[in-house]
Amino acid sequence: MDSPRILIVDDEPPARARLRALIDAGGLGSVIGEAADGIQTLELAAELHPDIVLLDVRMPGMNGLEAARRLAEMPRAPAVVFITAYDQHALAAFDARAVDYLLKPVRAARLRNALERAAILAPAQLKALSGRTHLGSGQHLVPVDEIRALRAEHKYVTAIVPGAEVILEDTLGALEEEFEARFLRVHRNTLVAVPFIRELQRDDVGHWALTLEGVDLRIEVSRRLAPTVRARLGR
Repeated sequence: MDSPRILIVDDEPPARARLRALIDAGGLGSVIGEAADGIQTLELAAELHPDIVLLDVRMPGMNGLEAARRLAEMPRAPAVVFITAYDQHALAAFDARAVDYLLKPVRAARLRNALERAAILAPAQLKALSGRTHLGSGQHLVPVDEIRALRAEHKYVTAIVPGAEVILEDTLGALEEEFEARFLRVHRNTLVAVPFIRELQRDDVGHWALTLEGVDLRIEVSRRLAPTVRARLGR
């Protein structure tokens, strides 16, 4: 996505103006509209089809959490980033499938990081609407949107989620093709979930590695795939 289309939602005009100024100054995207409450958010999202919605939590009438849940049900669901003065709503925000949760006053660098993640996730959300939502079988089903990495070992593929690993019957190649918008191949035997990439680091001898949110893993990036990975992440 070259320049994400952004909808700003906050019931306070100065807050909307500050976000717009940060986006414009940093060249972070194109602001296509502003809304002051949840109902107006849904109306503008249906009309304008934003890639990303910057959403306040506490607003008159329908609050941001309910608006986010309804946005997720739209045929062209945008990525949602919450921006609020209240930290107690973070868990509920991520339950509503938010990409990130920023506290006011928002720093420019933090906003940039959130928008970069959201811009990567938005097309993945659209593709996921027509694909499987869970992998595995029986009592060992795992939601696709909770999987941090997929790793091929011996004859099996393992899905890595926080606190667990689940063996799958699918091949790594088939999973890469099915979920190409969400998972990125970083090694011949490893795919990682792009929305959960925390850092891409290079050591003193030129080797690249990734860390992921929610799991204590350092995942090697092969030399051959490093340019592709860096390009995908805009690094």
